[in-house]
Amino acid sequence: MGGNGLEIRELECFLVLAEELHFGRAGARLYVSQSRVSQLLAALERRIGARLVERTSRRVALTTLGERFLAELRPSYGELASVVERARSAARGVAGTLRVGFQGTADARLMRAVEAFQERHPVCATELVEVPLSDPFGAVRTGGVDAAIVLLPVAEPDLVLGPVFSGERQTVAVSVRHAFAERDSLTAAELTRTPLIAAAAPAPAYWRTAHAPSDVPAPAVRTLQEGLTLVAADRGAMLLCRPTAEYHGRKDVVFVPVDGLPDSVLGMVWHRDGETELVREFARVVGPVVAGP
Repeated sequence: MGGNGLEIRELECFLVLAEELHFGRAGARLYVSQSRVSQLLAALERRIGARLVERTSRRVALTTLGERFLAELRPSYGELASVVERARSAARGVAGTLRVGFQGTADARLMRAVEAFQERHPVCATELVEVPLSDPFGAVRTGGVDAAIVLLPVAEPDLVLGPVFSGERQTVAVSVRHAFAERDSLTAAELTRTPLIAAAAPAPAYWRTAHAPSDVPAPAVRTLQEGLTLVAADRGAMLLCRPTAEYHGRKDVVFVPVDGLPDSVLGMVWHRDGETELVREFARVVGPVVAGP
């Protein structure tokens, strides 16, 4: 705007300078020269009709008016920035509430992914919804969630597999009374002769076998907590990835590392017919966050 109207760049310059109290650093943050910072500040002070900043050879400080102007400007500018971001998100179809399902534990990796998405799209709301261990894909199919972070493998033709989390070593949960409780590690071959608690239906048979690779009959459970309760009662053992094991540590259960098994891997899935720009943007943002250390 010209004349007596507001110039957004002048206000941005003042806000950054008020934080840095250094013309050089303010210029670096704004990608302009130090002299340009001086020009923008001078233009704003002429518009207001008074000095906002006192500068000497040794220090930069806000005047009393500058302090008051900063206190009133900061929330107003923040709201203006939010208005612009809401419009940008709406134009791209990235707006509204994203419901993300998770199995068992919303661990640190998932929370980092959600935080990265919220930082990029502060106008969006993210809801975390637990999905049953025994039904990893049901909520995605029924629309209960927009996407879910579930244990792989996923071989469902109606589902899309998005970002894959970095793999984690597997451990087996056993009762403190179990013969394996004092072991430093186990082999994959030993597990095939051990009753392993598995997820109940409707989890697909291939998925249940992947997470309980044993030929010995054992109970089937609907939730992770049910499984750990049966483990504590010495009704069987249960495979869990290392972060989940650490999160669910308890005095009556021991977690023993397993050698020779593929890493436990999480992946983001969504239904082909439910793919929205909001889901695609979540996948784009979180992919780099979860793919490595």
